[in-house]
Formats: sequence, structure tokens, C-alpha cells
Amino acid sequence: MDRMPASATAPHGDARASAGDASAAAAYPIVPSDSGEWSPLKTRLVNLIPPAILVAVVAFWWLAPAALTNSPLTLLVVTSVVALLVLGLEPLFERHPGWRLTWREFLTDLFYVVLSATAIAWATQTLAEAPLGALKASLGIATPWLARAPFLLQAALVVFLIEFGQYWMHRVMHNWTPLWLTHAPHHHLTQLNAMKGAVGNPIELFLISLSVVALFDFETRAVFCGISVLTVVSTFAHANVRADPPAFYAFFFTTIRNHSLHHSVPYEDTRCNYANSLILIDRALGTYREGEAAIVGQDERRRLSIPEQFAFPFQPLIERMKQARKVAAAPASNAAG
Repeated sequence: MDRMPASATAPHGDARASAGDASAAAAYPIVPSDSGEWSPLKTRLVNLIPPAILVAVVAFWWLAPAALTNSPLTLLVVTSVVALLVLGLEPLFERHPGWRLTWREFLTDLFYVVLSATAIAWATQTLAEAPLGALKASLGIATPWLARAPFLLQAALVVFLIEFGQYWMHRVMHNWTPLWLTHAPHHHLTQLNAMKGAVGNPIELFLISLSVVALFDFETRAVFCGISVLTVVSTFAHANVRADPPAFYAFFFTTIRNHSLHHSVPYEDTRCNYANSLILIDRALGTYREGEAAIVGQDERRRLSIPEQFAFPFQPLIERMKQARKVAAAPASNAAG
């Protein structure tokens, strides 16, 4: 695949883009988080927070009454509680002062969380999930044996199916200009926080929500559990929390170290660690890279407003239209002169 430019408008393989990456790497070095003055015990305890919350969420979906675990409202409550909990951890265990949450950042993030839970969720259900379910029925696809499989196996399969699809969608977004234009607004984030995973152009948010889970006969609670697991991991992977989980978690699941590197300023550094939650996929497919970035963003770390994020994929078209108007206006201007 062609190399994606650091700027949306830079030509593929352009030497200037490579030079820009080199200069950006010098200006924004990849650095580890500050170890601070924490005691070894406090460090170990904070590092255990992500796996502890993950275990608690799985236990809830496994053991709670069916009246709760089969309700979409419960899923909304669980994912909302996770987001609020991790947001509350940010000021307590701050990773980078430069990522400290401001009201502007919080309100922008909240806007996208609500957008994802309403308009994007509706679009996914109407344009993808419902048609996929109808196709499943028309083709007579049935996997009743899945619903009889152990709950934890079902939940693990849901996580893998969603993540494997998202991995490839994400990877293509970094290697094909039309899709990069939809994804680039997410990389214009200049700091990482708990709700930042929801921030992006609506086209990208829709594309990244697609999966084939509707083709399989999982228990409802297993699907909700899988989604909740992905929420916990991806929330911590975007959060300004100084938690570096132990190897039994970090080998399988994406951490803030992995994902902050993916958000590096040098474009080439973003072409790794594509898995939003299941970093094991990157390890298996050769796209894993160790490291961490404290400075994140693109295009000299220019923060985009919400209207700019919405319009970003259409920038090349807008620029061509502006240029065409200039060319069309030139003869008239010359004639008047």
C-alpha cells in the first residue's frame, strides 16, 4: 500500500513528507512517562487498576441476573460508569500534565460520546446490523452451538471478532488516502483522555463500528460483555492515567503506552499498534512496536474544532473547488483590467 502522508494533502512518498517526519521526530521525541515519587507499592496497586476493573466488568455480565444482562440499558450504564470512573482517576494518577483535561476538551469529548451513542449507533443498526441480520436469515445461517458454549468463550470470541475487523479497518485507514482523510481528525488530538476514543469524523466513527457479530448466535449478555471489555481497555488506552498494567494484561490488551505511540506526531510512528484494544493482534501480525509518546497530534499539533473535524475528509474537494473558482474568475478580472 502507498505510504500515507503526514498531511492530508501531501503526495504519497513525497520526500518533503519524509523530511517533515524526521524533523517532527526531533521536535517531539518519544519519551516514557514520568516515574515521579511513587512508592513501589503504590505503583503496583495503580498498575493493577485496569485489570481489576476488567475482571469486575466480566464478573458482572457473567453473574448478574438475566433481567439486567439482557438489557441494552444496562450496557449503556456499564460503559458510562467505566468512562466516569476512568475520568475520575485522571486527576488522581495523572500521567502527563500536558494532557490535563480542560472544560473545552471535556465538552468536546462529551459531544462525541453522545454522538456515538445516538446518531452513530442508529446508523450502525440501520445501515449495517439490521441488513446483516436479514442476510443471515435469508441465507439460513445458524450457529446455535455458540449460544451453548461457555460464557467466557463467547465473550472472548465477541472481543476477537470486533477487534480483528477494527484492526484491519484501522490499518487500511493509515494506508489509503480516502480512508485516512476520515481517520486523520482523530490523530489531530493534542492530548489523550478517557473519552478521546469517541472523538473523530462521523464517517470514521461509523466505519470503525462495523462488525460481523450479528452473523453469529451469541448470548446477548456475551455480546454486551465483549463490548464492555473493549470499552474498559480502549478507555484506559486513551486515558491520562499513570497505570502500566502487568504483563499478564499488557501482552494481550492495548495500554496507554502502546496507543500513545500510535498517536505520535511523526506520521511513520503512527503506523503501528493498530489494535484499539487487543494488542495481541499487532504482536501476531508484525505491527507491534514498543514505546510511548507524551506529545501527540498531527500537522504541527494543530487542534481541530468540531466543524473542522466534520469537514476534514472533504478538504481536497473544497480546495479544488476554491481553485476552480479562482481560475474561472481570472479571465473576468483580466477583461475588466
